[in-house]
Amino acid sequence: MLFDNKQPILVAGLGCQRGCSAAALLELIEHSLEAHDLRLQDISVLASIDLKSQEPGLLELAIQLDLPLSFFNAEQLATYESQLSHRSQIAFEHTGCFGIAESSALALASQSGSAELLIPRQKSSQATFALAIARPIR
Repeated sequence: MLFDNKQPILVAGLGCQRGCSAAALLELIEHSLEAHDLRLQDISVLASIDLKSQEPGLLELAIQLDLPLSFFNAEQLATYESQLSHRSQIAFEHTGCFGIAESSALALASQSGSAELLIPRQKSSQATFALAIARPIR
């Protein structure tokens, strides 16, 4: 479980190209949240694929936002393939799974209850973002 409360948990899933800056990630997140009447403060945690665990932009973003950042391997993310709104062959060729942002958001959100995508994959030139909601099991 991510948190021991009864509030829905919003998980931001992130994918990015090598060298993507924290500023570029933040811009994509803020733009996507704004379009869905959500705020940055609504996000509880960040998630991505383990291949990005040393990516400076992701690590810097987690520090800037003061949010935990969790990583999953391709095998763990593949479990969520049937729930993806978009399947990227390019992502699969590079990582072994068809969608980093959506899969990682769902993987982490599902640890705390039933999970579903609140914001499907959003894309910029350097990154992808998705937001999943976990509704704690009562």
